[in-house]
Amino acid sequence: MRDNIAKIAGKVRESEAGAILITSPQNRYYATGFRSSAGSLVVTGEGAAALFIDARYFEEASEKIKNAKVVCTNGAKTHELINAFLAEHGVTALAVEEGSLSYAEYTSLDKLIDARFLPGQKLLTELRMIKTSEELDVLIHAQRIAEKSYRETIAEITLGVTEREIAAELTCRMLRNGAEDKSFDPIVVSGSLSSVPHGKPRDIKIQRGFLTMDFGALYEGYCSDTTRTVAIGEPTEEMLKVYYTVLKAQTAAIEAARAGLTGKELDGVARGVIAEAGYGEYFSHSLSHGVGIDIHEAPNAAPSATAVLPAGAVISIEPGIYIPGKFGVRIEDVIWLMEGGNEDITDLSSELSVLCS
Repeated sequence: MRDNIAKIAGKVRESEAGAILITSPQNRYYATGFRSSAGSLVVTGEGAAALFIDARYFEEASEKIKNAKVVCTNGAKTHELINAFLAEHGVTALAVEEGSLSYAEYTSLDKLIDARFLPGQKLLTELRMIKTSEELDVLIHAQRIAEKSYRETIAEITLGVTEREIAAELTCRMLRNGAEDKSFDPIVVSGSLSSVPHGKPRDIKIQRGFLTMDFGALYEGYCSDTTRTVAIGEPTEEMLKVYYTVLKAQTAAIEAARAGLTGKELDGVARGVIAEAGYGEYFSHSLSHGVGIDIHEAPNAAPSATAVLPAGAVISIEPGIYIPGKFGVRIEDVIWLMEGGNEDITDLSSELSVLCS
């Protein structure tokens, strides 16, 4: 499905390296469309590519991968096979994923591989930021699985259910509705714990106040990400004020979002709305992150994000207000950036739902 070897080769040609060594599972999958827990992929600037992989995956990889030579490493030392491939193609400078390798992995490879190492993480990050129409379709499908599962789950919520049971139900329904897995462990927090942005579900019955659910489905290797906050019981005037301040901030950011803005500029749109309402100190995280093969990937929209947001990026828009010891609210959609605006690929109402009233 995803054949990105040619794109990677093009980026390598623009660099000082003769090839790139790809060792992270996410980037191997991006390059080949094949998922495995192990393997080393080398792509040259001329477009030659070889995946060095052990016998556990060799047969399946050989059948599925059409854009790279598949080499079984059993009975041979992987670094010797890689060195032979580099020598065959005259590669003396090799880009590596310096942001994904541990220090021990990097130093070990540096001793074993017969090439000068150059940084290559940015090369892959820039490619993965821009989603093709095919990738966008997969991301939308992942969103729809998660949204259907959410609707089914909240229809069953009662005061007797626990946070952990809701998280389990969401996960189970996503799997039943076609997900390969959850894209991250669901966040389901209620009452005063809703003020903790990444709180973990507890084995306690849901508390009156706000219930925040942050969840996502994994489909064909791509993630969805959605957050909705609902009221358990009738909301107070203060709860309503906070909720609709967050919704106003999110709406303003979605309306403003477009390729060409910096992440800082987009973050500032939502942050300004929240600050004007008097809750600036309670918006404690960035507005946005990229969504794709990883649940958190480039680009970002944050107070320190000075890079320009590119057309084709898929990002979250998730402002929040978190008042310690009282409650918190977060509302999150995922959007696709275009030159003149964006497309919101989330299909869930953002109006406040009141359950168990």
